[in-house]
Amino acid sequence: MGFRPRMSMLVLTLFEMFFSLGATTKNATFDQNYYVTWGQNRILFFKHGQEVQLSLDQSSGAGFGSRSYYESGFFQMRIKLPDKDSGGVVTAFYLHSNVGIHDELDFEFLGNRPGKPIVLQTNVFAHGLGGREQRIRLWFDPSEDFHYYKLLWNQHQIVFFVDNMPIRVYKNRVVHGVAGYPHRPMQVLVSLWDGSNWATDGGKTKANWTQAPFQAHFQDFNINGCRSNPHSPNKDCYSTKYWWNNRNYLQLNSHQMRELAAVRRKYMTYDYCTDKNRYPIAPVECHDHEP
Repeated sequence: MGFRPRMSMLVLTLFEMFFSLGATTKNATFDQNYYVTWGQNRILFFKHGQEVQLSLDQSSGAGFGSRSYYESGFFQMRIKLPDKDSGGVVTAFYLHSNVGIHDELDFEFLGNRPGKPIVLQTNVFAHGLGGREQRIRLWFDPSEDFHYYKLLWNQHQIVFFVDNMPIRVYKNRVVHGVAGYPHRPMQVLVSLWDGSNWATDGGKTKANWTQAPFQAHFQDFNINGCRSNPHSPNKDCYSTKYWWNNRNYLQLNSHQMRELAAVRRKYMTYDYCTDKNRYPIAPVECHDHEP
């Protein structure tokens, strides 16, 4: 009985080490894995290329993307969101197929007025179909400091993490011959842009340009992924030679399941699976929904 708290702490520590592997690899600079995709004059580099600042004003935002495409992996970015009045401003970290049928995995941070919570929206597109939004209120102010946002993607599941906390799981299910799982090679993308027409209060709250420029900061440009060509996918990307495809990553463990359930209970504000107005009949993947 007396050893249970200590064992629980040990399990938590091992879990945090387990899912921090991506942060302990070589300390890559921006140019090694990424390039500027748009808004060249609104990007600044710090710490010898190990931190990037994107800026948004009324004329333009900015973005960058990975030099390679990937078909499985563990992707992470340390992000510090714009402060001040960020209503209408969207900061995004996501994977996108770009070529052919649309697959996509999204972290989208929806800015807000001072004193109101910034909402984190996740979404999944598969075979050209999206509309799988979930939203949570973060339990900290993401504009005050850097936090990790991570994606685990293998042939069995996609897991969204905030730091080491799982906030969403999307399983690879085929129901009645319907496949709704991303499997195309995708590029890692980051952007800062004006989402005034939808992001905050359904578009009622617009960007306050008197507060511009809005600035988001990014760190950790390491990528742990299986490189793949969009026109000739790499059949090796689901091999167990990649650590994220090993059996320890095929489903959440019991500790992670409890954490996921707690996040959903305490912080979730929207789940497409329970939106009867949009989906009178829940999409097939919702029938096997995580707690």
